[in-house]
Amino acid sequence: MPPASPSVDALRREIDEIDAAIHDLIMRRARVVERIAQSKAGAKVFIRPGREAGILRRLVARHQGSVPVAAIVRIWREMIAAMTLIQGPFAVAVYAPDDDRRLWDIARDHYGTVTPLAPANTAQAVLRALAEGSATVGVVPVPEEEETDPWWRFLISDDTKTPKIIGRLPFCSRPGQKEGGDALILGAVPLEATGQDHTLLGVELAQDMSRGRLKDMMEAVNLPVGWFRIFHLPGGGGSVHLIEVEDFVDGDDARLGALAEKLGDALVRVLPVGAYALPITLEARKS
Repeated sequence: MPPASPSVDALRREIDEIDAAIHDLIMRRARVVERIAQSKAGAKVFIRPGREAGILRRLVARHQGSVPVAAIVRIWREMIAAMTLIQGPFAVAVYAPDDDRRLWDIARDHYGTVTPLAPANTAQAVLRALAEGSATVGVVPVPEEEETDPWWRFLISDDTKTPKIIGRLPFCSRPGQKEGGDALILGAVPLEATGQDHTLLGVELAQDMSRGRLKDMMEAVNLPVGWFRIFHLPGGGGSVHLIEVEDFVDGDDARLGALAEKLGDALVRVLPVGAYALPITLEARKS
């Protein structure tokens, strides 16, 4: 006689045991985070977007079974956000003018249900919230072409307190998620390479220069260019450029020195104003 199948009640009891084990592990994880927080007592920076991206990439790569991978990402994003609050005060300023809540939804999806979010009517208001300390990070729209007063020009600064671009959202698009445009995350956090990154370079020039010429110079020193945004300074005083580079570039990268040599007297400064881990693409995965 074949062995009898377990009853539904027995299977439910097994689920209860698994739930308790999962809960125990979550509480154990929180205790480890508390120890990390104690070791970093007094630190102003306690978030690591690059490490968070690495955690999610590893989970996506190892995931098997019938649970949608997007659900796994959502569960861990909730947990990461909750654990972040253990380490210190954490709040998010979100560009959400009037009734436009598209970025609000993207930010809430990424930072979970327990993280305080505050709306801001302009991207510049997000920057003010970061400067005043009422927000730890900010969420703003990806810059558009020909903006009359782009927020990103304020990031091109040598001041170490100036926020940087530290992430791109959504990090993982869920099936059926409404399109609302991508967003960038701002924060005063050191840039960290993850192995799959894009960098945002700020280039300030003493004169106007065509997009094509600057692109050619950058690619000649092995800086692969993605998109460009340009702001012409008032009074013909030159121009500033926000340029996506399809690689990780930090301030000590030799390619920046090579670019500076090519630009010569036209260059005022060039510096990384941000970098982000490439988002997870689920289209090729079963979810």
